Amino acid sequence: MSDCKVELIQKVDARLGETPLWDLARGVLWWIDIEQPTLWRLDPESGVTEAEAHPCTYLGSIAMTRSGGLLAARDLKLLHRAPKTSDWLPFATTPDEAMPATRLNDGRVDANGSLWIGTMDNGLTRGLGGLYRVDPDSTMTRMLDDVIVANGIAFAPDGRSMYFTDTRRHVTWRLGLDETGREITYREVLADYSSTGIRPDGACVDADGCLWQAFFAGGQVVRYAPDGRLDRQIALPVTNPTCLCFGGRDLKTLFVTTAFKFLSDEELAAEPLAGSVFAIEGAGQGVAENLFAL
Repeated sequence: MSDCKVELIQKVDARLGETPLWDLARGVLWWIDIEQPTLWRLDPESGVTEAEAHPCTYLGSIAMTRSGGLLAARDLKLLHRAPKTSDWLPFATTPDEAMPATRLNDGRVDANGSLWIGTMDNGLTRGLGGLYRVDPDSTMTRMLDDVIVANGIAFAPDGRSMYFTDTRRHVTWRLGLDETGREITYREVLADYSSTGIRPDGACVDADGCLWQAFFAGGQVVRYAPDGRLDRQIALPVTNPTCLCFGGRDLKTLFVTTAFKFLSDEELAAEPLAGSVFAIEGAGQGVAENLFAL
């Protein structure tokens, strides 16, 4: 276990909080509520928050761009908002998939500036989803098939491997990438919880190449060493942590989003902070987010 300090930094009732991203240029945390489709902006130093509702069924994930704009995954479409504007413009549409069966979910940008993003079965049982690489010219290339719930996308600091999770298969993999960083060369199991029912969810990588991951319905975040050993566990005061990222001025604060989804009325009464955002100090040193090359 860990003696890291866990603090509440934003009290909010997010049904399915997700995709925290630290904006190093602005000194703010972006995150979303997927099922109450809202884009949140939090300044941890001042405590000022902004919320922007999105006209969709699911706001699956977000990404930051090199120009200072944002990408947003609405249902099965990617939209782009340029800096200093308020309009979201169409960027790409997921090929060969259709609502309401599937939607876009977790995503992260690689060192080349491409976005890797997954889709999922909205029924949470069928391998209808996939993993896509989205290039700056808006091309979406399907890289993996037979995914139930795509999650936990993160890239090793050297850019030669990435992590990918199927939450409803309870498995996290390490994927090898070729010298261009564009093609998958192998897939190996990092952690298999299929016998226990643990639900590995969102993830990020620290400066030492360790993988941090949230355990949905497990009440904790954990760290895997590069060799696959689970070497740290940090308990949270809520059942459903969803995703995490390093941020703050020195990238030494671990931000964690959470959810109240699936909690009973009795569980909600016992967890008044479910759906809030937390900050963990003393977890380690993070790395800056890669930015989409747009």
